[in-house]
Amino acid sequence: MDTRTRHALKQDRFALAAKSSASWLGEHQSSIARWAITAGIILVLVIGGLIFWNIRSSAANTALGDAIDVYVSPLAVPGAPPQPNVYTTAEARAKEANREFVAIAHDYSWLQTANKARYFAGITFEELGQNGNAESNLKSAAGSWNHNLANLAKLALAGLYHQENRDSEAIDLYKELADKPSVTVSAGVAQLDLADLYAAEGKTDQAKVLWAKVRDLDKDGAAGSIAAQKLAAK
Repeated sequence: MDTRTRHALKQDRFALAAKSSASWLGEHQSSIARWAITAGIILVLVIGGLIFWNIRSSAANTALGDAIDVYVSPLAVPGAPPQPNVYTTAEARAKEANREFVAIAHDYSWLQTANKARYFAGITFEELGQNGNAESNLKSAAGSWNHNLANLAKLALAGLYHQENRDSEAIDLYKELADKPSVTVSAGVAQLDLADLYAAEGKTDQAKVLWAKVRDLDKDGAAGSIAAQKLAAK
């Protein structure tokens, strides 16, 4: 087969393929248009959703930052003239911060920021003596997928349980934290709190075992130093 013939055959095949494609496009034109429109709508919705999520996430983080600023703001100096946004008592400050934390948890309930707000809401509820609300919010925060946040909430929850004489529940949480520590709550911190609980119950021998363990495992750290001081005091 000479070159001219092969070239002609290739052109014929191309023409047939193009004709077949054109025929298929013609038969399915309406379907293709519908798919294109659907894909375009989905793309717009996805982009719009991401933009909305970013806007809401930014607003939530800003609101949380403002609420934390209230919570850690210095109290007014006794005898000083009243100033705006300066609280005269820790209770008044905790009450306002709590109001803001609760609002954030409600308004941004589908964002991770809400769990952070629930943690702080639990802390401030406890400071205000509302232990039921404190427990509810701390439990919600403790269920967060964020291990660091969850452990902070569990540590606060264990302290609340001990305050309410629910020591068996507190002990379970301290042991869980010691077994699954995080950046925010180390095993040493959990064990120190557990040892203090044992000491408060009069179980000095069990407390000493934990203090010695923390001292030996964290010789150069803050937890090890505290444990050594506890042992020396006993």
